[in-house]
Amino acid sequence: MKYASLLLVACAMAITACNDTHPNTDPTPADRIKAERSDNAAIESKIDELLSAMSLEEKIGQMTQITNAQIVTKSNWGNGSDLSIEMTIDTAKLGAMIRKYHVGSFLNGVAETPEVWYKFYKDLQEYNLAHSRLKIPIIYGVDQMHGPNYLAGGTIFPHAINTAATYNNKFPADMAHVTAIETADIGHQWIFAPVLDLARTPLWGRYYETLGESPYVASTMGSIFVKSLQTDPDIAPYKIAATAKHFLAYSDPKSGWDRTPVDISEQTLYEMHVPAFKAAIDAGIESVMINSGEINGEPVHASARILTQLLRDELKFKGVAVTDWEDIIRLYRNHRVAINEREATFMAITAGIDMAMTPYTTDFCEHLLALVKEGKISKERINLSVARILRMKLKIGLFENPLPRNDRFNRIGTPENRALALEAARESIVLMKNDGNVLPLSAGKIKNLMVAGSLANLKAPLSGGWTLRWINNDESLHPDYVLTPFAAIKKEFPSASLATTDNEIKSKASRADAIVVVAGEMPYSEGFGSITDINLPDDQLQTIQTALATGKPVVLVIVAGRPRIITSVYDRCKAVLFAGLPGFEGGQAIAEIISGKVNPSAKMSFNYPYAPNRLLPHNHKATEELLAHEIPNPIALKEFGTGMSYTTFEYSNLTLSDSVLTSASDSLTATVTVKNTGSVDGKEAVLWFINDEVASLTRPVKDLKFYEKKFIKAGEVATYSFTIKAWQLSFPDKQNNQRLEDGFFTLMVGPLKTRFNLKRL
Repeated sequence: MKYASLLLVACAMAITACNDTHPNTDPTPADRIKAERSDNAAIESKIDELLSAMSLEEKIGQMTQITNAQIVTKSNWGNGSDLSIEMTIDTAKLGAMIRKYHVGSFLNGVAETPEVWYKFYKDLQEYNLAHSRLKIPIIYGVDQMHGPNYLAGGTIFPHAINTAATYNNKFPADMAHVTAIETADIGHQWIFAPVLDLARTPLWGRYYETLGESPYVASTMGSIFVKSLQTDPDIAPYKIAATAKHFLAYSDPKSGWDRTPVDISEQTLYEMHVPAFKAAIDAGIESVMINSGEINGEPVHASARILTQLLRDELKFKGVAVTDWEDIIRLYRNHRVAINEREATFMAITAGIDMAMTPYTTDFCEHLLALVKEGKISKERINLSVARILRMKLKIGLFENPLPRNDRFNRIGTPENRALALEAARESIVLMKNDGNVLPLSAGKIKNLMVAGSLANLKAPLSGGWTLRWINNDESLHPDYVLTPFAAIKKEFPSASLATTDNEIKSKASRADAIVVVAGEMPYSEGFGSITDINLPDDQLQTIQTALATGKPVVLVIVAGRPRIITSVYDRCKAVLFAGLPGFEGGQAIAEIISGKVNPSAKMSFNYPYAPNRLLPHNHKATEELLAHEIPNPIALKEFGTGMSYTTFEYSNLTLSDSVLTSASDSLTATVTVKNTGSVDGKEAVLWFINDEVASLTRPVKDLKFYEKKFIKAGEVATYSFTIKAWQLSFPDKQNNQRLEDGFFTLMVGPLKTRFNLKRL
């Protein structure tokens, strides 16, 4: 039997406490304004000065965000994948936005040169400062998702699903740094990243934007990205505000499709989806973007429970809550919880929204103004949001440095920056299978190599969505230096030939010593990536089957933003690489792994599913495995946290400093020895999992608690350690009371296991 105790927020665990509410004592907007004041007297004095001077219309303008499509001379933004835009400001259009509506924020873009961005933002800000009464600078928001993806010549990193697979905390910091130094100077000081949703269903079109399926990885890498982006000294005098998105549980829709309902228990919400956002808030993140969908029947943009009680009162967030694209309008148009846009505006603002990404019209301004004049929304509620927005603008130095600069463009797309992206790509590609050590392919042994598949000679799939355009399948837009998988392999193997059709594979097979088949997905973003079937498309499976029928060794490379089912061909392929979305340098990274120039070290950031109906994460419940012994297909084709190398690592000597934890503040240290028993130097990421053997609520079969990656030379040994703190063994109930329960726990690392006991005296 186990005995439970509840650890509240006052404990050293730094975990949020019970969410009990007291409706009669909820803070008023005036109370919140006072409570959210920072210890920077100069900033708070400026906020007070501005709030007292601003008209109601000027305040509402600060709460409004408009797409740049509404202020340029020519635009086709938002119509599928055709995202052409001319970055020349139409002053007549901008004049209405600034003079009449006092709009305080704009967003969006496509990959223009730094010179074009510089002029655009300079013209925008100078017009604003010349024609706005109080000279409050505009803040410009951009979705720089994996490096400066909306900057021509910028450095493109792997997407987040790949970053997680590196299990190397260097890379989120590198990506944040490069994003900062390449974009801050051109006015991109509000970055809509990181995505802190979890990878829960590969049907979801935004799966690749996540840091995988582990709350611990998302919390760790997400908070590193936030700190690195927001505190980078190399962009002085500028600073950048990061955005955690999409609050909350956006990535776990019941249908698997974007912007569709989430039905989820409160306990799961707290255990799986809250931690990464809490970590970002603790790291000082300036803003959050809100989930476009609904949770348990309540659209999040209209949910005071999520946006005020949880985000503000429990998680203590004091920054700016911004909507996603048109999501106030969607409250009546899609969710149908409001009769019209005015009622939707009332619902969103009273729930806790600070800024509306409207983004095409200024109707929001009209509706909110009317609601205040009608007495339905108080002026103090408006002041609360405006204070938050002004504080963010002041904290990043917009008032002191409102204009961009053009004297540091030599820092954009440098060889040094690209080298960081290449390093990240190399460590993000998972070697799933390598029968008979067919890889690496030695250039000396392989005289004729065939590269096949419809994706083999394309650049766009390597970087996926949010690259140069929202969705970009136009090969001509990619820089010349970007190598397709075939072009990169051709550099490593000059005799390599290309076969893009099944007939070409058959006709050229006799001359080939091995065949590399590149399969996967073309780019997509958001709802355009929602699918009904995660099997690899039939035509691509047929290509793989054709290659296998030749009898030649087949190396399969998957370039995709999520796992696609390959079980029918997996066993017959000699080697399989999951390349994911490795970015502009991904072709080279793939080729170097195939040739052996690079020793792979990535591990899966998600469970790669065995079958379409077995979509379970690694941290599933034991009862979800009950039928596994009765059916032929296991849960995963390749499990979370696993990946191969061209060397071998032996784990031994798993020891604990003690076998018993005797108090809630107690800790013990686990150590394990890892030896490189092969002949090649390599990096090994060691992942530490814990299972709570018996608990009052069902627990995951394993839960990742720590990871660390080290370089180990052939024949040498490294020691890894993990300090287990008792509070890390707690878990939330549905009220977010943290339960710390006595009992036995299993610690798992590599193939090794041991037990320890929490037995408080």
